[in-house]
Amino acid sequence: MAVIRCAVVDDEPLALGLMASYVKKTPFLKLVGAYSSAVQAMQEMHDHIVDLIFLDIQMPELNGLDYSRMIPQQTRVVFTTAFNQYALDGYKVNALDYLLKPVSYPDFLQAANKAQEWFNLIERSQQPEKTEKEEDIQSIFIKSEYKLIQIELKNILYIEGLKDYVKIYEENAPKPIMSLMSMKAMEEMLPSDRFMRVHRSYIVQKEKIRIIEHNRIVFGNTYIPIGDSYKQVFQDFLNKRS
Repeated sequence: MAVIRCAVVDDEPLALGLMASYVKKTPFLKLVGAYSSAVQAMQEMHDHIVDLIFLDIQMPELNGLDYSRMIPQQTRVVFTTAFNQYALDGYKVNALDYLLKPVSYPDFLQAANKAQEWFNLIERSQQPEKTEKEEDIQSIFIKSEYKLIQIELKNILYIEGLKDYVKIYEENAPKPIMSLMSMKAMEEMLPSDRFMRVHRSYIVQKEKIRIIEHNRIVFGNTYIPIGDSYKQVFQDFLNKRS
């Protein structure tokens, strides 16, 4: 998703203005509304398409938790609150994240990036199936140490991202192959019907998954975490196989 359409809801004018300013200065966010109460948002927001709401919890008349249960299912929520104890309640209504007031821009940006990952993941999952020709790809060429190396897809266990590099781990290989490329570029090379991104730093081959323990994929002595933004898609994959 190129731009995420956002609304801000907060009954404190200073907090409302601050969050709105954060949205405006974040390149991949677009502010479509700023509301001083959940009641106002409920009355006026139906005129706008909203992907993400930064929503205060503690508000008069209608609090954020109750209002979050009324919004369309495709609209996601990041809660803002001055009270730690609301964090658990936030996740009970499937919030993407929660921010503790006073909210700093780095914390805001971290939550916004998590939202961007979520929407990109959903967008990719809804893309049309690849053509038969694309699905027939059996190998890829990777540049490593000034050489082009052909890697058979069937041998790949998982890929790990390290800043500007990726490490490709193969079955029965003594060490991974390292290449100067981004995880996004790596992900685009791989057929989505065989490979799945489960974390900002990890892509796994679905058919190679043998053990899942405590929300982590186990490959030998390596434990790969499932990122928060990828948990629902990974759970959908498991449900289809269970």
